[in-house]
This record gives sequence, structure tokens and C-alpha cells, in this order.
Amino acid sequence: MYDNILIPYDGTDEADTGADHGLELASTVGATVHALYVIDLPGAPRALYVRDDEEEMRERYRDYGEEVTGHLSDRAADAGVDCVTAMRSGSVHEEIVDYAEENDIDLIVMGTAYRGKVGALLGGGAEKVVRTSSVPVTTVRESSDPRE
Repeated sequence: MYDNILIPYDGTDEADTGADHGLELASTVGATVHALYVIDLPGAPRALYVRDDEEEMRERYRDYGEEVTGHLSDRAADAGVDCVTAMRSGSVHEEIVDYAEENDIDLIVMGTAYRGKVGALLGGGAEKVVRTSSVPVTTVRESSDPRE
């Protein structure tokens, strides 16, 4: 049923919630996990000082992305699950959807958090993935209570 499961991962508590579910599912069905980190730099126009430091910022994002996808890969290994790590740069929801379509992903599993009434109206990254993906998406809510 599921051979390849994509877990978009940025190391946040929200992402951990999705990763826990995705790893458990992958372990149960014998799927390979794809851990994807997306570098999302601010769009143009940017202030001159930001552009001057852009390569340094990209390098920090790459280092962080390698760290968090490595962490998820270690968790997958502990669960007996094969893991492929990947990094992309661009719009987060677009890169997730593109990666899934380009890599024969059977399911995207991602965490989502309570966003409040305004956040629910605007929609977050997970909602954008759900709306635009041709691949099935499972979202796992971190908490529905803003006090937690």
C-alpha cells in the first residue's frame, strides 16, 4: 500500500508530531521514509544587507537542514525503517508537493499545530499541501488547545 512516505521535517514540535506518526506507519507497513527539509528564504525585494548575507544564511539553513534530517534518519534507523534525506530550496508547500510527485511518494505525513481563528482562515503550510497535492496527505495535529 505505502512503499514511500514523505515526512517534511524542520525539527519543530509540530514536525515531530508528524514524524512520530509517519515513522510508526512506515515501520508497520515496511515503507521507506523520505525526510525533506525545505529552505525558505524571504523573497525579493530584500534589503541590501540581507542580500549581502544571503549565502551565509543559506549555509546556516543547509547546516540546520542536514542536522534535523540526520536526526530524523537516526530515529528511523532506531525504528528499523529505511530513510532517504533530501533538502530543497523554495516555497515550502510547493517543494513538498513537487518532491512527492517526482519521487513516487505514496503518502505525505506532516504535523500541524493549533493556529487560532485567524490562522485557520489564512491556512498554514499543511493546509496548502493538502489543497495542492495529488498525493494523499495525512496531517497529525499537535494540539487543538492553544493552552497546551
